[in-house]
Formats: sequence, C-alpha cells, structure tokens
Amino acid sequence: MKVSGFSFIKNALKYDYPVIEAITSILPVCDEFVIAVGKSDDDTLNYIKSINSPKIKIIETIWDETLREGGRVLADETNKALNAISKDSDWCFYIQGDEVIHEKYLENIKNAMIKYKDDLKVDGLLFEHLNFFGSYDYIADSRRWNKKEIRVIRNNQGFYSYKDAMSFRKKNDVKLNVVFVDACIYHYGWVKQPEAMAKKQLEFHKLWHDDKWVDENVPKVDEFDYSNIESVAKFAGTHPKVMEQRLKRLNWVFTFDPTRSSKPSFRRRVLEVIYKKMGWHIGEFKNYKLIKR
Repeated sequence: MKVSGFSFIKNALKYDYPVIEAITSILPVCDEFVIAVGKSDDDTLNYIKSINSPKIKIIETIWDETLREGGRVLADETNKALNAISKDSDWCFYIQGDEVIHEKYLENIKNAMIKYKDDLKVDGLLFEHLNFFGSYDYIADSRRWNKKEIRVIRNNQGFYSYKDAMSFRKKNDVKLNVVFVDACIYHYGWVKQPEAMAKKQLEFHKLWHDDKWVDENVPKVDEFDYSNIESVAKFAGTHPKVMEQRLKRLNWVFTFDPTRSSKPSFRRRVLEVIYKKMGWHIGEFKNYKLIKR
C-alpha cells in the first residue's frame, strides 16, 4: 500500500500557520507528501524546505486571483497538489495548513486504509473535526461548526477538491462514499494572537468576497474580538506532540465571558439546546455519504 499526503500553503510565517506541524503529524504514514507552495510575501518556501525529508515534494504555484470569490482558489491550490501525487499511490491523505493529527490516531488511520484498500465502494475516510478557539484550552462546541470531514480519499483522477477546499467530490458534484474512522483532526485555525488573528481575518475574507464587500463588512481593528462566539467548552485532552513548542510559546490569555457572547436567534437557541442535550444535529449539512462496512 502506498500513501501520499498533500496540502497547500501561502504566507505561512506571515499568518503563523502551524503547517510544519501539520505535515509532520501525518508524515509517518505517508510514502510521499506533495505540498503546493504559493508565491508568498514571506519565506514560506524555505520554511517548508526546512522539514528536510526525502518524502517532501514541493510544487511552486501562483494563486489565481480571479478565483477568490467563494474561496475557490483554495480548492484550485488543493487540486494542484492532488494532481501531482504519484499515480501508483492507493490513498491520498489531505491535511490543511492549520490542522494536525494526534499521533494516537495514526495506527487507526493506517489500519483503515489497509482494510478498505481493495473495497472500491469506499471512496474515502471520514474523521472527527475538533475546532480549537481562542487558545489551546478551548474548543468551539456549538452546532454551527464542522464536526466531521473527509481527509483521506482514494487516488482516483475523477476526485477533486470541492468549493472552498473543505471536502471532495467526484464527477458531476457527486458526494463521496465514506466510512467513519476513529480519528480526529485538530483544527487550530482560530488559535492565534489577537493581533495576528485580525490580520488573518482581513486577508481571509478576500478569498471569499470582492474588495467592496470586504471594505464594508470587515472591521479594521488591531485585535480580533474573540468574544463574538456563541459557546466554547474546556478542552480536557492532550495535544499532538508536534504542537509542544507552539504551546510553550503561547503568550496571550483567552477567557470566555458568556455575557458578551453572540446572541443567536430563538430558533437557533432551540436547535442548540436540542443538539447539546440530545446530540441531534437537526439540519446538518453533510459533504459525504456515510456507508457502513
């Protein structure tokens, strides 16, 4: 069995992406790792090269500014990396630049890839998706956050990154058939210094909207306001070992004040109560077809 990891990145240093941790977290189960490095305003290219592994295959890219609306450029960059994967690979293991896999899940993931390698009805593997928010001690726990995502897909030339690169589809926008694996993606995209987060948010909105919308809707602030969230929960687990140095560098304090949190509509409050009390995610959109094996 051959496994190819893949991802994309741009301005990793400027916006403090844990991309080195992301790549190295899954490198042990990969035979190669393809990373599309976009032309950056910082030294991202040499930063990726510093991993210094023979498994790493770098493709240098230029982001297509005409695809910025709706985040399509992110899928375009993902597909550049996906299309550069070795043809003889069985599985393609995707990870974004702010996601990390805990080492405790690697064996489960590898065993699932072995188990379903020849089961062609299985297009991919589905993982839990945990969203850290504000600091490494809290997770966003409301129903509006993604709970599960596809991160391993079969090496099929008909598969492609979908919309803003959060999932994958096959011909005619058909959802992939996936099996759930006991593994979890740790998403750290909302854990940054408030100053760095404000800059990232301004730049990130430019990938979904035109300049006029950004000027009218994104506040020009020095620090990101982390209080504008409905709900968070204390994280009781451990972080991946590759994140140890980042945790030691933590130099800001995040606290959650429920009196300052965003106030959803009555309908959303009712749905939130049902979700937290019963575990029912009414109206949940799923980017996949879950099959049992």
